[in-house]
Formats: sequence, structure tokens, C-alpha cells
Amino acid sequence: MLLHRMNHGLWNLGLKWFARLLSQVSRWITGIEIHPGATIGQRFFIDHGMGVVIGETAEIGDDCTLYHGVTLGGTSWKAGKRHPTLLNNVVVGAGAKVLGPITLAEGVRIGSNAVVTKSVGQDSTVVGVPGRVIHHQHDEDQEKRNEIAQKLGFDAYGATSDAPDPVATAINKMLDHIHVMDEKMESMCAALKQFGAEIDVSKLPDLDSCSLSSTADENDDADKIETN
Repeated sequence: MLLHRMNHGLWNLGLKWFARLLSQVSRWITGIEIHPGATIGQRFFIDHGMGVVIGETAEIGDDCTLYHGVTLGGTSWKAGKRHPTLLNNVVVGAGAKVLGPITLAEGVRIGSNAVVTKSVGQDSTVVGVPGRVIHHQHDEDQEKRNEIAQKLGFDAYGATSDAPDPVATAINKMLDHIHVMDEKMESMCAALKQFGAEIDVSKLPDLDSCSLSSTADENDDADKIETN
């Protein structure tokens, strides 16, 4: 980044041939190709940078992260803006290609090896070829799933939907169903109590302790097996 900022300064002063020469030296040393015309904000981080390519008219905001093999490239040779704009707090996964004069809004996450050719809205996650949005952080249904998943002690799939996984989709639907059934059962119990009915819920397991008790049982079984 120190080399790039020096090259960018030379580029802005009109010493473009010298800036290009030094950028090639920087590329040879680091394996990272950043055109001296690219504009990069503060606290920019490249993790395992080999193969990263950032084009001339690319603009990168503050607190952004790129992983190895990322390309911020153009789709034409026309003059003017040809490369992407990344706003603040954007993360681009390994091998992803972000192409053309598009904008990735704040908080966007690009999955590994995705190909993105269209602008992406704030706090979105994009995966696949071509890139498609699969998750928004501001999702009320997802928040409900997270609450149910936390009670059940399940986190790997039920609490996230950042990958197009059929198992994750099925479990998310189950969590939605459980949430609706809980609400209906509470309504029915309240209505029955108004008519004087006594409802025994002592046999229902406590969801908050389900995962702990099952884990303890598994550990006891494992201890027995080892003892035998």
C-alpha cells in the first residue's frame, strides 16, 4: 500500500510513465497488481494478496478487505469509468471477480469465486456465477430463526443462510414452522385457560436446556464406551 500511494501521487502529478514503471516493480515484489490510477481509502487490507488485480478507475472506500485472486476489472476499453466502486466495509472473497463500472454499497459481502457484474445494495451477500444476492442482514424472518435456533442449540445451518445449501433451506423452513406453531399453541392455551381448563405442560422439554442435556448424555455414553 505504501508503494501504491506513492505511485498514485506520481500518477496525479502527471508522471504516468514513471508511476506505471514503479507499479510493475511493486507487482513483481508483491504479486499484487494495483494500477496507479486506482483510488483507495484508509485501512484497506489484502489478505494473501497473490493474484489480486485492481484496475485504473477502481475506487475503494475505508475498511475494505480483499482476499487472494480478487479482480476489480473492467468490461470495455472505453474512456472514463470502467472499474468498480467499493464503498466502506466491503469484503470480497478469494477468487471473486467484480467487473465493470458498478457499485458495491456499504457492508456488502462477495462470496469466493463469485462473478459480479451488477451493482449490489447495502448489507447484501452475493454468491455464484453470475452473482446473485442471497441474504440481507435486515431480515425479520431470519432474526426469528436465529432466536429459535439458539433455543434449540443449533447454529451451523439454522442461524445462517449465507450459502445456497438445500439442508440450510430445509432447516430454516422447519424453524419458521416451529415459530408459527409455538405462537398458535400459546394462543390456544390462553383461550382454554379462560374457560377454566387446566393444562399440564410439565412434560414439555425446556428448549433452553435441550442442547445441554443431549450433549451431557452423549458425553456419558462416550465415557461408558471408553470404560468398557
